[in-house]
Amino acid sequence: MYKCALILAAGQGKRIKSDLPKVLHKVSGKEMVNHVIDTMRKVDIEDINVIIGKGSELVKEKTSSRNVTYSLQEEQLGTGHAVKCAVDFLKGKKGTVGIFCGDAPLIKNETVKKLLNEHIEKGNSATLLTSILKDATGYGRVIRENDEVLKIVEHKDCNEDELKAKEMNAAMYCFDIEELLECLNKITNNNEQGEYYLTDVIGILKNNGKKVGAVVTDYEETIGVNSRVQLAEAEEILRNRINLRHMENGVTLIDPKGTYIGEDVEIGKDTIIYPGNVIEGKTIIGERCILYPNSRINNSCIASEVEIQSSVIIESTIGDNTTVGPFAYIRPDSVIGKNARIGDFVEIKKSTIGDNTKVSHLTYIGDAEVGSGCNFGCGTVVVNYDGKNKNKTQIGDNSFVGCNTNLISPVKVGNNTYIAAGSTITNEVKEGDLAIARAKQRNIEGWVNRRGLTNK
Repeated sequence: MYKCALILAAGQGKRIKSDLPKVLHKVSGKEMVNHVIDTMRKVDIEDINVIIGKGSELVKEKTSSRNVTYSLQEEQLGTGHAVKCAVDFLKGKKGTVGIFCGDAPLIKNETVKKLLNEHIEKGNSATLLTSILKDATGYGRVIRENDEVLKIVEHKDCNEDELKAKEMNAAMYCFDIEELLECLNKITNNNEQGEYYLTDVIGILKNNGKKVGAVVTDYEETIGVNSRVQLAEAEEILRNRINLRHMENGVTLIDPKGTYIGEDVEIGKDTIIYPGNVIEGKTIIGERCILYPNSRINNSCIASEVEIQSSVIIESTIGDNTTVGPFAYIRPDSVIGKNARIGDFVEIKKSTIGDNTKVSHLTYIGDAEVGSGCNFGCGTVVVNYDGKNKNKTQIGDNSFVGCNTNLISPVKVGNNTYIAAGSTITNEVKEGDLAIARAKQRNIEGWVNRRGLTNK
């Protein structure tokens, strides 16, 4: 059966007090609306329409990679009005449409799948997601009769008996598309808020003798984010879920509460992660790695048996059995080989470092191709910028670069070469050569005394 989804993402969110549209605030490193879109993909819903309003261009920009379409809700006149704005998307379609909230990122794909299956298998005209609360104050109530869903009443419109109901509407639904379109023409804004409620569709369907079902889930999954406090609560819930999943898969987290792992991160078994690590984006970490405290790794691929200490790695690749840090900075588009050593206060920028190469401390390598088996002394600088352009340096296999060397790009250093400490290299060093590029030392006898600079 054909399935599609609408994601409500038009609100600015006054209580969150931000210039950024509410649905673009991040939970575990990803925009809330993108969490919801990605959940839809996991249950094989490919046709997704995002209903946008405030900050529409920015929402489009941040969701453009998700291959979705958009409907514009220029005025926020309620959830029913939002869905009305997507009528052109729904016209001519037959099957099921799921409706979800772009500010509710905690819904699990298993729950969405259960909601869809219940709707389709039971032949419902509508199926809603609900939760049972001890105190449902502020939430729309699900009113049942003989255990059947009769209607949904917004809290502000409840009478005394309806306020006693404990089952709350999670504002997530499945509808038969054709029946939803028919009902949207009948809803009105005759209520305290003067808005068009999507929940009124349930009452219309029931009055027409249609079947309405409900799936009860944990309240935690249904939480919508309307403030910074709720944003922090959602962050904590999702972080706990993510960390639990990794621990169940064989990863050791020394202190889960102090470890921040993005939802899309993959980690191999027997890897040990100390507190203070922030692992973001689509990072992949192999098996038997050790991440000592306080590193940030973003959109990078870390192979197996790698050790990282207090370093930053962004959009780069680290090979097997390599050590990084402490206090190293691996900038985007860098590839570090196997059995390499990137030590303290080393910065690598858009460079390839070969297998078994050691860059142990206090060195900058930018826009370079470095071979295998090389050794860099401390204080080495690849001078890759001439004031106008970035230039490339090539260093061959088994080369030794002495301390305080400047390699002025573009320059080529061949295999099996030596560069003397303190050299500034501007010309090619051919294979097997020793390069010395510094002034010859001379001592001026008695110079200190003649200048009167003797310390007394």
